[in-house]
Amino acid sequence: MAQAASDPGAPAELDSPVSAQAVAAIEAAETGKRKSDERCEPEASGQGKRRRGAGGKKLRPGERYIPPPQKRNPGVSFSQEHYAETSYYFEGGLRKVRPYYFDFKTYCKGRWIGKSLLEVFDSEFRAESVEYYQRAAKEGRIRLNESPVEDLSVVLRNNDHLRNTVHRHEPPVVGRPLEVLVDDGEVLVVDKPASIPVHPCGRFRHNTVIFILGKERGFSELHTVHRLDRLTSGVLLFARTLETSKKLDKLVRDRQLEKEYVCRVEGEFPEGEVICEEPILVVSFKIGICRVDPKGKECRTVFQRLSFNGKTSVVRCLPLTGRTHQIRVHLQYLGFPILHDPIYGSSAWGPHRGKGGVMGKSNEELLQALVEEHRSQESLHLLDIPDDGIGQEKNKKMDKSDSPSEPDQSGESHETQATTGCSSTGATIHEESQSFTDSNSNSTSLQESQSHIPIESNGNQTEATDCAKKSPPGTRDHLCSECKLDRADPTEKELIMYLHALRYKGPDFEYSTHLPDWGKEDWVEAE
Repeated sequence: MAQAASDPGAPAELDSPVSAQAVAAIEAAETGKRKSDERCEPEASGQGKRRRGAGGKKLRPGERYIPPPQKRNPGVSFSQEHYAETSYYFEGGLRKVRPYYFDFKTYCKGRWIGKSLLEVFDSEFRAESVEYYQRAAKEGRIRLNESPVEDLSVVLRNNDHLRNTVHRHEPPVVGRPLEVLVDDGEVLVVDKPASIPVHPCGRFRHNTVIFILGKERGFSELHTVHRLDRLTSGVLLFARTLETSKKLDKLVRDRQLEKEYVCRVEGEFPEGEVICEEPILVVSFKIGICRVDPKGKECRTVFQRLSFNGKTSVVRCLPLTGRTHQIRVHLQYLGFPILHDPIYGSSAWGPHRGKGGVMGKSNEELLQALVEEHRSQESLHLLDIPDDGIGQEKNKKMDKSDSPSEPDQSGESHETQATTGCSSTGATIHEESQSFTDSNSNSTSLQESQSHIPIESNGNQTEATDCAKKSPPGTRDHLCSECKLDRADPTEKELIMYLHALRYKGPDFEYSTHLPDWGKEDWVEAE
């Protein structure tokens, strides 16, 4: 189980949208077809000579040598080398990451074979202009089979290995420290602040729970038990050993792990116990959006109001199944969306915002409406989607290995950031193969990722008149578009959704955190 998530040859076990694991599985499937490609037609200049390591095969005139794929080592964890890529600094109550250079790597996707690099950049990596990629190539930042590519007209073949060096900017997160609740050698339990993703995914790498624990606390070889949404806070469990991981994973599968959440919702929630058993269907695996639908999977959540302050209610939530976004979707259906929920509290669902499952539009229209609403409010980044995610999802035919697997049974487990290069339940956190990407997306391929924030549509940004105030000294790059922007820091509303994992209980253990400030009976949101 521990190696399955990081082994590109193993099937993905993700709970919802396609992430780095699914990308790795796609790459593994593509790189499995080796023999047939030895007979590819020539397409670039070269000498008809034997190459060492080419299996003694004589290259025909004009044929480009393509080395065999390297066997990946599934046992490589994040190390000090990865942590040393950059450093943190704190400003205005936020944890920030100094921009840094990073190599995205991938083998040629099946749909890229026969296309030129220029065509691939133009059709799939549109956050930057073709001119940018041409400049990047001339500076040696784009490499094909470890050789710099200056001419983007080169045609891609199966087994081609691409490397793209980018200047990476990560979004800031809440600066509150990660509190370790339990560390007994078998489990590590932390109180996760809102806004921090669990694993490297999308635009996040160093500003993630895994990297912070590794860099600041020295924790490594952690096995995930469950996940929390990026905007959700609370109890987060990791297993320290493979044996403990398997034990906890079985408890999750057998639904013996009791989960208690607390949230603050809009309006006066009914008194007494409220049970919602509406089935939940995934509307978009790519973006990670769900809804109540008769064709969905069985689902059950128990709610109980704890307090009401005249405007909003604090509600206790017991998810008895573990569907993606289960608590959020059921509360939306009941007509009480969670405060600051950028998806299920959106007016894009219609005048009643999805109450009773009524939205009056198709799934495609819903997705488009969500994008347009957040774009108009300059808050598209809250959806954690690529710029052209909707159109691409509609137009792209999924490869067999693209198909997402069943959700896990951990309740609020889906990382919409990206969701998702997040490891699956019970998986050891390893360095995963990163997919080739554009210079500013800091995510996997726009087709496989759901977390790219395009510079032209992210809110609250202007062209920086003094670029030094955008990036700390020594971190600027002359090709980087992000370095030329001056982004306003995110607000609390953008960083914190009022949903908190309060308690996780098993047959012989119980882990809990204190109630967040917004969960107190007399709390009133500041205007």
